Formats: sequence, C-alpha cells, structure tokens
Amino acid sequence: MEEIRLTIEDPLDEGIRIDKFLATTLPENSRSHYQKSIDNGFVLVNGQLVKNKYQVTMGDEIIISPSPVEEVNIEPENIPIEFLYEDEDVIVVNKPKGMVVHPAPGHYSGTLVNALMYHCKDSLSGINGQIRPGIVHRIDMNTTGSLLVCKNDRAHNDIARQIKEHSVNRIYKGIVLGNFKDEEGTIDAPIGRNPKDRKKMAIVADGREAITHYKVLESYKGYSFMEFKLETGRTHQIRVHMASIGHPLLGDEVYGKAVKNLMGQTLHAQTLGFISPSTGQYIEVNAPLPDYFQDLISKFQRMSY
Repeated sequence: MEEIRLTIEDPLDEGIRIDKFLATTLPENSRSHYQKSIDNGFVLVNGQLVKNKYQVTMGDEIIISPSPVEEVNIEPENIPIEFLYEDEDVIVVNKPKGMVVHPAPGHYSGTLVNALMYHCKDSLSGINGQIRPGIVHRIDMNTTGSLLVCKNDRAHNDIARQIKEHSVNRIYKGIVLGNFKDEEGTIDAPIGRNPKDRKKMAIVADGREAITHYKVLESYKGYSFMEFKLETGRTHQIRVHMASIGHPLLGDEVYGKAVKNLMGQTLHAQTLGFISPSTGQYIEVNAPLPDYFQDLISKFQRMSY
C-alpha cells in the first residue's frame, strides 16, 4: 500500500471520529484495521499523532503510511475457479459455496486468493497487501456468485471509489423463511457489531448506514424466492436485515437456523454492474444460479402445487 493523503473538505465530515471517517472514506479496510493503524502510529493528522477518538475538522490533512504486513507464506494453488468476465483491469469470478475469499490467521490455504495467485500470477492489485491481493470487496464464505477482483492499483482505487459512492449495481437472489403481505419493500437500518456477540453483526443505533431493497419473485408454502438490491454493502447486510423482519435466509446458521444437508445461507450474488476504470463503459455481469439453488426452487415449486 502506498502512502495516502486526505484533506477534510466536506462540512458534513466535521466531528466524525477519525477511525470511522477512514473506514467510510476508504472502505477497502475495516474500522478495526484503521484503529490499529492509528494506535501503531501509521496515521498522522496535521503532522501529529492522534487517538481513535479524535474528531476530524475542516482543513485537517491526514497522512496514512503503509503499515508493515505480517510475513506469511501464501501459496498459489491450482483450484478451479470460473471466470465470468476479464479485461486488462478487472476480473469477475463466480465464487462457489464454501470458499473463503482471502486468507486469515489459521486459514491460509484453499481460499479464492490462493486460486487467483495461481491463475493470475502477478496480475493483481497490491493495495490490500499480500494477504488480500486484488480483493476490493468480499462476499461471505457460503454466499455464491459474482465477485470483482482488481488487476492493478489504478483499477482498485477506481472501483473502491465506486463502491464508496454506492454506484456499483449489486443484485442478489435468496430464499427466505415465510411469506410476505407486500411484494416489495425497503429496509433502512444501520448495521454494526453486535454488542453482545462481536462475531455477529446487528442493527445498532451507531452503526453504518445500510439500505436493502427487496422484492418477492415467487412464493411457496412457507418460503419465498427473493431479489435483493443493495444500496450499501455492509458485512452480512442482507442476512441481518432479513432476519430483523422475521424472514431469515434459509440455512443461515448465524442469524437463522441451520438446515441439514445445506451448507449455510441460501444467498447468491447474481448481478454485478460497474464502470470500467479504463473505458468508462458500463459493464454488467451475471452469475447463473448454482445447481443446489435451482434444485431447491424446483422442490418448493412442486410442494406448492
């Protein structure tokens, strides 16, 4: 990661804690990542060290220095992955169920990054360091579908900006428990860490803005086949929002109930639309529903007759 310089120019940013400001402005890293960077002296405001509770003001000049990355040995692995789209800047892959996107402590093999390092060699952006080369956004381990990977830092910064501005078109398909009286709706509720369980997310008053639009595509006996359009991309957003209105995703082991012979939530990132960093043209990629998902729909359709 290269040194990043920012200046506070928007009055709406005044008074925001610096860790929250950085996580919102540079969403490719988490708030906890920036908190550690601030604690370790890699963030300066007007040339001075600050605490995480520091509130930014107009004219502040922020410098984020690259922090040293833990030396880990992440090996390229010949894991088959499906490429849905590729050009000189980006790749869109169809992530299978059960695959973790990037390595984490104690889990350094079998991830999408391991596969990308084998198939793409050195053609991946380096902004997120050696653990997350090319990764500009994520989907959960048991969510399938379209995931965008950047091949160079210029493209990475451009796509990160589009994600921050909520201009990336992201449409998901899912199966939830229960049926709806209204065919369409919007959930606008902030999401943050669950104060009672830090491994979970929850709707909390001081969370980050999260907006999910949903539409019922088909109704079955006790289940609904849904379409979700995201305005924001918070961790576990669809899962938390749907559980909050009493319609958890089928198979969601965290916010709902596990289902025998079903690996986690039934959620698929189908459509991904973005502006090409090179050409300025709109690109839209669609990942086909996986076989297990189509089989479930066929089963529910038969049950409903």
